[in-house]
Amino acid sequence: MTAAGLLLAGCGGHGGSASAEPELKVTGAYMPAPVGSDMAAGFFTVTNSGGSDTLTSVTSSLAPDVTLHSTKGGEMREETSFTVPADGRLDFASGGNHVMFENLTHQPKQGEKVSVQLHFTKSGTVTVEMPVESATYNPKTGH
Repeated sequence: MTAAGLLLAGCGGHGGSASAEPELKVTGAYMPAPVGSDMAAGFFTVTNSGGSDTLTSVTSSLAPDVTLHSTKGGEMREETSFTVPADGRLDFASGGNHVMFENLTHQPKQGEKVSVQLHFTKSGTVTVEMPVESATYNPKTGH
């Protein structure tokens, strides 16, 4: 299933109440083609039309070490989790929150797809196919 078409519907009611089940949709996933052979970054957006959830980790066969990072004031910091707010969104974008893949098993090339598993507290594991784009890819322009 592609990231753009992924939708998880909770069994609970709709709306933003704290007790509502999360309803997550992952879109815009991509990885800029890494310039080196040991590290890569990944980006995506999680939109939630239900109750809150928490992204606790990311795994991938591309790398044994996959970590979550925030960037604030130009300073990158590893995080243990990110909240996906009720009726809100969680953005992983260049210059902000991102996923780091370290000790790559191979250097992915533009045109490949990398399978990534997003692990959420309430929604469980969501698998996303992350296309590898050019190293200078800008999702706003598609180039």
